Amino acid sequence: MRPVQVPAPARWTRRGTTRRPWGIGGSFTAVAFGVVALAASTFVAPATAAAHTVTANVATVNTTTKRLDNPYLGAKLYVDPEWSAQASSSGGQAIANQPTAIWLNNLVSIPGNPWNPRHSMGLAAHLDTALGQGANTVQIVLNSLPGRNCAWRSKGGELQFDEIDQYRTEYIDPIVEILSRSQYAGLRIVTVIEPESLSLLVRSGTPWSVSTPECEQVPYVEGIAYALTRLRTVPNVYTYLDAAQHGRMGWGDNFPALAALLANTARRTPQGLASVDGFIVNTTGYSALSEPFLTVTQRTRRSTWVDWNDYVDELSYARGLRTRLIELGFDPGIGMLIDTSRNGWGGPDRPRRASTSTDLDTWVDESRVDRRYHASDWCNQAGAGLGERPQASPVPGIDAYVWAQPPGESDGKALPEDFPEAKGFERMCTPGDVLTGPHERPWFSGALAGSPLPGEWFPAQFAQLLANAYPPVGQGPADEPMVRTRTNPY
Repeated sequence: MRPVQVPAPARWTRRGTTRRPWGIGGSFTAVAFGVVALAASTFVAPATAAAHTVTANVATVNTTTKRLDNPYLGAKLYVDPEWSAQASSSGGQAIANQPTAIWLNNLVSIPGNPWNPRHSMGLAAHLDTALGQGANTVQIVLNSLPGRNCAWRSKGGELQFDEIDQYRTEYIDPIVEILSRSQYAGLRIVTVIEPESLSLLVRSGTPWSVSTPECEQVPYVEGIAYALTRLRTVPNVYTYLDAAQHGRMGWGDNFPALAALLANTARRTPQGLASVDGFIVNTTGYSALSEPFLTVTQRTRRSTWVDWNDYVDELSYARGLRTRLIELGFDPGIGMLIDTSRNGWGGPDRPRRASTSTDLDTWVDESRVDRRYHASDWCNQAGAGLGERPQASPVPGIDAYVWAQPPGESDGKALPEDFPEAKGFERMCTPGDVLTGPHERPWFSGALAGSPLPGEWFPAQFAQLLANAYPPVGQGPADEPMVRTRTNPY
């Protein structure tokens, strides 16, 4: 691979799937939506848009020019007015004030796309709107690597495998130019860098390996190293690398391989490991934040659901990965983000106690809150709900729970029978489709019916997310007791 090239002058300072081919944003006044006080679990609805204040479990920090260990402490997060208006008009008034990330999925998303009424605002317009809201923190997802989604049928993105130069000069450099403008120097700009990319390069002996011959061609490491290098020339930009989720990278062979790849990618930058402020897990995913009744033991690892994974939820995965990354040389203060936008798994099907079954698979299936067919299922999952609301420093080692994925936007559309290679369609989004999984087991997609193309609004899914939210919408942090009718026999 070529060494990272940085344009001069430089100021040195310290399945993404095809589900979102367009940028996010809007240019109209949102209808009334609330400002939430998370600690009190109350909603107040003013008549105009306002930045979302994140309540932390520790003392907050005032905005300052010095670099912060955790940019979410004391943050007033930008609320995307377009997503907020769409959520409010779809019955989600109670959560329409929540901060979601701005997705930059292609070149046109940087200046803005006036031909897309739901995603018309460009990056500068979002930042200007954030200033107008009185926000001090904006979240941005970079999602346009050459040959994006190399392991999936619906390989997305507009840049081809050999267009790394375009990625540098037409994507990363324009983003950095905007972020470095003096009027935005007072904003904390959190960047999530290229979801579901480095994890696709991991090859291992596990039957869950997702690497493909196409993944041998992609310049992911080179592109991400360049992005880190350039973004760190802007003092108020914070960089978080995507680290997949436990249902893809939680096994004993691919877990250390991913950690090593993350570290080696950071080492390709002039600042080395210091080029990374933290990592994010479960981006756009559905994996449960925590499993109150299910733990990993030698017995439960043999179950069909766990299948020898070392983790069963994202909080334990994030903590385990953080420990491993520190062992590899990252700063002991490195922070983690968890995308909780769609991993609540509430509603009537949520278990309220551990199973009483004496059959291992039945006990696990009746005890787990994650209701997917398989822990790798990712497309418009049936039964999912909104997860924990965004909050800073919820537990030690976790910088924040965030909503990186705007709830209500489709992950992808089912494959049409008459056009199986159609761009933007994905077999994993086909309801009821039975795939051949590892060990030749049947693998169901678990997808909702009637989904639109990736990035488009999916009313049925949004209604389901509201109905199955955990904590329930309007009720604040979950207080459901962890009732056990018997000791875990496994």
